[in-house]
Amino acid sequence: MKRLAHLKRLGFFTRLLDQAGPAERYRLATEQIVQAEKCGLDSAWIAQHHFHEPEGGLPAPFAFLGYVAARTSRIRLGTGIVTLPLEHPVRVAEDAAVLDLMSGGRFELGVGTGGNPTAFAAFGLDSAQRSEIFSSNLDIVRNALAGRPLVGGDTLYPPRPQLCSRIWQATFSVSGGARAGKAGDGLLLSRTQPRSKDAPRATLADIQHPIIDAYLAALPAGCEPRIMASRSIFAADDHQEALRLAGIGLRRALPNFMAGGHLPPGDTVAEMITAFDTHVGAPDEVIASLRNDSILDRVTDLVFQVHSVDPPHPCILRSIELVADKVAPALGWIKETAADVALV
Repeated sequence: MKRLAHLKRLGFFTRLLDQAGPAERYRLATEQIVQAEKCGLDSAWIAQHHFHEPEGGLPAPFAFLGYVAARTSRIRLGTGIVTLPLEHPVRVAEDAAVLDLMSGGRFELGVGTGGNPTAFAAFGLDSAQRSEIFSSNLDIVRNALAGRPLVGGDTLYPPRPQLCSRIWQATFSVSGGARAGKAGDGLLLSRTQPRSKDAPRATLADIQHPIIDAYLAALPAGCEPRIMASRSIFAADDHQEALRLAGIGLRRALPNFMAGGHLPPGDTVAEMITAFDTHVGAPDEVIASLRNDSILDRVTDLVFQVHSVDPPHPCILRSIELVADKVAPALGWIKETAADVALV
């Protein structure tokens, strides 16, 4: 089992699920990303979801990240993910190129098959064909960014071939890990996954180690691995307050959790925290919990989110600060200093 040297980069991730209307969700998420930059984080990632307000609050990731780019100056900005089968691939390439230019080369393009089956129906597509559509669309995006002629002979403007080395693929499967590796793309691992009937008590690491193995085995010689693990982390100054807020949020998220194919958790907050693959508590408790996650020994990037605890906005801002100042350094992350930034 290959291990990587240390955690290179730390990021914040949001699905824009604050308990508010859409305009306020976007404002709060922007503030959270600005806070992440102030705390020295390397990246911020947002998810795209069409429809289904409780699952995700943003159908237009490029528009949102364009606004965030204007509010920030250093932090890298990524999509985690663009639901590529539901998008026109040439438009994805165009939007990605413009966003990367306008942000000063700070954009990371994460893509995946994603999407609720009813969302596919709304776009006139068959969700059973999502993998085939994804593969075809990704080829078009990659060719367009690389400057190769499109059908009809046109080429992308503005050109942005450097984005080809900043594509990431999200997957739940070993085959998906191999696909990302073969392409030389980054690998995006999820914060949680449903357990199979054959292994109902498997840990998240049990599921994801084979995905990493397949990714590394397929990676072309000389290609630097990029492996990102998303994890649910909520750190607070007070242990009891962290558990209280976790109980509220996880119970609220339980119906969607069960609908996603997960096993029913127990009734206690501790059992729900375990079932949701969530790391909750004061910083020392979160550090101890994350040290039990052997996947983190093999990733280049850790991206954390407060879902499905989804505490109030001020608590999210404080959690970002605690993870940056106390939790991530204990896992080997080194915060970039002002002098480092000046040299870039």
